[in-house]
Amino acid sequence: MLKRLSCLGFILVLSCASVSYAEELVKAGAKSQPLIINGDSVEYSADAQEVTASGNVEIISGDTRLTCQKLTVNTQTKEGIASGHARLEDKKGIVEGEKLIYNFQTKVGTIVDAQFRSSPFFGKARTVDKEGGKEIIAHYGYASTCSFDRPHYRVSSKQINIIPKEKIQTRDDYLYLGPVPLMYLARFNQFFEKPLMHVSVLPGKRKDWGYYLLSEWTMNLAENIDGRGYLDFRTRLGWSEGFGLNYAKTPVGSGDFKFYFTDEKPPDGKYTDKRGSYQRYFFRLRHKWDIDSKTNFVAEVYKIRDEITKFADPNTNILKDFFYREYEKDSNPSTYGLFHHSFSYSSIDVLLQKRTNHWFDQLDKMPEIKYVMPELQLGDSPFYFDSDSTFTTFNKKDVTAPQTPDDLTVSRLDSTNKISLPLKVAFLSVSPFVKVRETIYDKSATDSNLPGRTTFYFGASVSTKFYRVFDVKTDFLGLNLDRLRHVITPTIDYSYNPEPTVSVYKLKQIDSVDRLTSSNAVSLGLTNKLQTKRKDASGKETSIDLAELNINTAYTFAPRITYATNLIYINNIGVNQTDSSSKFKTGADFSDVFLKWKILPYAWLRMEGNATYKLSGAPTDSDYANYHHFTNVNYDVNFDFAPERSFGIGQRYQRKGQSQVTASFKWRINPKWKFSIYQRYNLKGFTDTSVYPNVFTDQGSLEQQFTIARNLHCWDMEFTYDIRKHHGNTIYFVFRLKAFPENEFNINQSYNKPNTS
Repeated sequence: MLKRLSCLGFILVLSCASVSYAEELVKAGAKSQPLIINGDSVEYSADAQEVTASGNVEIISGDTRLTCQKLTVNTQTKEGIASGHARLEDKKGIVEGEKLIYNFQTKVGTIVDAQFRSSPFFGKARTVDKEGGKEIIAHYGYASTCSFDRPHYRVSSKQINIIPKEKIQTRDDYLYLGPVPLMYLARFNQFFEKPLMHVSVLPGKRKDWGYYLLSEWTMNLAENIDGRGYLDFRTRLGWSEGFGLNYAKTPVGSGDFKFYFTDEKPPDGKYTDKRGSYQRYFFRLRHKWDIDSKTNFVAEVYKIRDEITKFADPNTNILKDFFYREYEKDSNPSTYGLFHHSFSYSSIDVLLQKRTNHWFDQLDKMPEIKYVMPELQLGDSPFYFDSDSTFTTFNKKDVTAPQTPDDLTVSRLDSTNKISLPLKVAFLSVSPFVKVRETIYDKSATDSNLPGRTTFYFGASVSTKFYRVFDVKTDFLGLNLDRLRHVITPTIDYSYNPEPTVSVYKLKQIDSVDRLTSSNAVSLGLTNKLQTKRKDASGKETSIDLAELNINTAYTFAPRITYATNLIYINNIGVNQTDSSSKFKTGADFSDVFLKWKILPYAWLRMEGNATYKLSGAPTDSDYANYHHFTNVNYDVNFDFAPERSFGIGQRYQRKGQSQVTASFKWRINPKWKFSIYQRYNLKGFTDTSVYPNVFTDQGSLEQQFTIARNLHCWDMEFTYDIRKHHGNTIYFVFRLKAFPENEFNINQSYNKPNTS
């Protein structure tokens, strides 16, 4: 029996076309989605259980859509044959070809003379197999992130495996730039969640390096394991090499490893090593393991060997010379392992910290065990209790004058327990507290027995909040003000503790815990906020902070007797200063005043900064007679006019240091071109080594950088000219694939905006 139906836009639901087939699916418990067909002409044969459609054919099954000019589908097996500009599309990607054989139930099919798209890759192949909706396998074709019919570059391969939104794998490849073959690749493996280029090459010139060529090679070694190789050449220093690993989702966590080595020749005969060169290497291992939702382990290992510190400059190291971004974050990285576990109402941390680089001034903690119980209500009472206990075995070594470990080793148990009573008194929030701190040492400063030290604390915290609403509604200067709300929050924290039961002079000095003395002070804080209401993108009214000012200081009660130097440190042991001429008496006094402000008049303008104002002085301070001044002031102003159109400027001022201005201007001219300018300028020179040892800065421009960028469809090209004081001028080109923009080298400078929190 043949039924012929002909109409434009006809829809046939195949799951209802064969009642017996549908009943069999129900009996078998199979989960089958209906097939919906549109076509200019549709023929259905109940005997053959086939549907034939032609002319603007469209078939939909769940999230899969197929279009073509001619289609035959078996309603029993749901296998179809499509021809004439066949196009198969689902949420994983798009495959096109002249002929397609596809099973809508198993989602397995083959496309002949095919094109495929799976973000961010495009490609062509003789045939493409689609495996279960999870994987695309292209045979004898190419892949590229360029969408042109004739791509700017491509990787040609016998077989290309793509798991959409996860990774692409190829073997036996050739890399083409246009029609020109550039190189052979044994294999290519790219995870889409790791936007790194596989090969990065950077040429350039620096005053201290000479001409240089830096290269990085990234490869996938196994599932969730990536390897990196480094091979660099500097004409004044010679060859450097290294390798690294990134691993993730292993049974014991994830992390990264890096090793970099150089055997440098001395430039201009500057160094005195008899071998005529010196070895330097940098080793780093970082690991994190989330054992469960309440337990984790974090470890970092750093080992640096740097013979330049012996023969040339003891204040430099391989981190500073070759990995300056890492050096800026931490110039003396620590080696440690930290275990953390959270209980229902408390937590415990176990830290092992060991100095692996003996020319770093670091503190060994072998081990440090810390138990913390946050503020917890005592039953149904109004009282709250919190506790903090730490046991540590310290080993502190002086880099400039090394001592034997026994001279500087001490074990300490420090425990603080506090009871507070939060109250509401009229409009005030008041929280009086009592606290006791017990500290036990295994030895005194002279290695004799020492009783436990007890320190009692008494105090209270008081805070409140005042506000007033001003009925102001105006769009003057585009401020879009809908009422103004002024909020004032004053806080007062008072704390008193008498002299601890053990004098500070009897203790080895490791950190601030060992320097505890009597204290009677009050901390004062004042926060001002100016708020208004504005509509967000959805049209909903929200509260906006227009301006905020925080002022904090402390007032210390007196009189008290102190010393000009307070303690003399001999082998890191505090020794009592007995010279009576060094003693002086001070009255009650304020500490420094700390200011922090933030102004946000428009969505595109942000101004913020902080400052320290000195109110007190000391007899040894040369400014004692006139000590009311700002010791440092920092500010930042940022204009975000539009995406990729911004200007930022900031200044870091130190009264006894530098006054450095940094600015950055970025502007996209059109979709093809953009440029940026970076400037770092020091307003005053500084060579006072008594305050900042071994720091010498010059007045004037420290660095300028000019960059022009061009959009090359699938590439971004940057031309940069860099002028850096004491390093010379550098010109370099950088090409970045848009699909994988991240780069190991991080050459371009930029003004860093402050944290918006």
